[in-house]
Amino acid sequence: MGIVSSKEKKTTEPELKQDTPEIENKDQSQNSNDQKEKVGSKRPIQIEDPAASPRSKRKPTKKEYDAQRGGGRVGLEARPDHLGPREPRIPKKKVALLIGYNGTGYQGLQLNQNASSIEGELFSVLCKANAISKDNATDPKKSAWMRAARTDKGVHAAGNIISFKMQIMPDLTPAEIVKGINDLLPAQIRVWGFVPVINSFNPKNLCDSRVYEYLLPTCAFMPPIKKTLTTEATHENDLHVVTPDGSHHYAARSTAKELEERASYRATKEQLDIFSQALKCFEGTHNFHNYTNGKSFKEKSAHRFIKSINVSEPIYIDESEWISIKLHGQSFMLHQIRKMIAMALLVTRTKTPVSLIPCTFEENKINIPKAPALGLLLERPIFHVYNEKTRIKASNEVKREKIDFDLYNDEIEAFKHAWIYKKIFEEERKEHVFDGYLTSLDAHLGPDYLYLNEKGVIPEECLVETKYNKKQSNSDDEEQEEEE
Repeated sequence: MGIVSSKEKKTTEPELKQDTPEIENKDQSQNSNDQKEKVGSKRPIQIEDPAASPRSKRKPTKKEYDAQRGGGRVGLEARPDHLGPREPRIPKKKVALLIGYNGTGYQGLQLNQNASSIEGELFSVLCKANAISKDNATDPKKSAWMRAARTDKGVHAAGNIISFKMQIMPDLTPAEIVKGINDLLPAQIRVWGFVPVINSFNPKNLCDSRVYEYLLPTCAFMPPIKKTLTTEATHENDLHVVTPDGSHHYAARSTAKELEERASYRATKEQLDIFSQALKCFEGTHNFHNYTNGKSFKEKSAHRFIKSINVSEPIYIDESEWISIKLHGQSFMLHQIRKMIAMALLVTRTKTPVSLIPCTFEENKINIPKAPALGLLLERPIFHVYNEKTRIKASNEVKREKIDFDLYNDEIEAFKHAWIYKKIFEEERKEHVFDGYLTSLDAHLGPDYLYLNEKGVIPEECLVETKYNKKQSNSDDEEQEEEE
């Protein structure tokens, strides 16, 4: 290794200096470019090919993910081909749809995949009328579908509420939208109108109370007619009666003369007064465990509040006398109204004191028959608190309409007479539903109805035992059997 002289040192230094400016010039040009970029500006993002780089430096954004998946929402497959291209977006609003219907021929109001229902018919038509988008047409839950009051098979409604997220065409008036829907619906189902509501609107929970109506022929007040039972049927229409011991008997239905007597029957003022007094016993808060199924005396949900019950003056249809009963309650349980009507008419036709009815609110379990479903209809749900408080409080400065069936009174009354009252009277005249019901009461065997007596007391013989009122036993075997 030799010693480098001072001359050699001078010749090497310039060579190093010649290389240095190239590096410095690159750094200076890069710094100048960085200075030109504004603070906070976004640079274009380059997504690395997953095949080339297994480990991505970051997760793709929503748009990037959608682009890779062929469009659609994050986490979902590409839009199925059979749905076609997406429709132009139409504004949606949560609405309360005011409807009425005749329940004949349907298995009740509520959607049921295995049976024909009012909601099923209505939902299908709303999809056809473009009130529900194609994307939401496969599942009502996507539209937040809810109802105010459920009605059973064969029960009618002059007014009810369905709430859902509705597509509202901006170039159509509300009246034109309603007409378009009604043109596609069968005549026994009608839409009265719709009202935009708050996003948290739940028609069942925000409904303060419900008004029902029951139409009853006054021949139900006729005194019981003793029926002769046979072990074999004498006619194909004979009523089949099963006794408590399991034996089978048959009772003949009313003859043509007896049917004529029922049709021409007129209730006395005393009978109408007793019937009204009996129904007034149900007003207020009581334990209605005897007026439904599957409720024990100790369950809090068996307590219901009835605001008012009013009986109309007699009306005459095809020479038969009928009365209308309006029942306004906070809520009703399954079969409650039909059992209340039955108890009131039983008290009237057997001259049992109305003092019996308060006894039915006590712990003893008795068998109360149901009045026919034919005469029952939902008049309308009431939304007083929502209209006066919730609607205004939640909307701030946004003005929202009230839920008011009175705006459609003329249409509703015309529908009631043509599609509810008329159909009820026609079916009774054709099928003699109430005559069959009264015949079954008069042919009943066993101690179940021994509470219908002149003293108005409930004897021990007519008490019934169910799993809901069965007394607990200390026996381990009986406890295990009860749990099963």
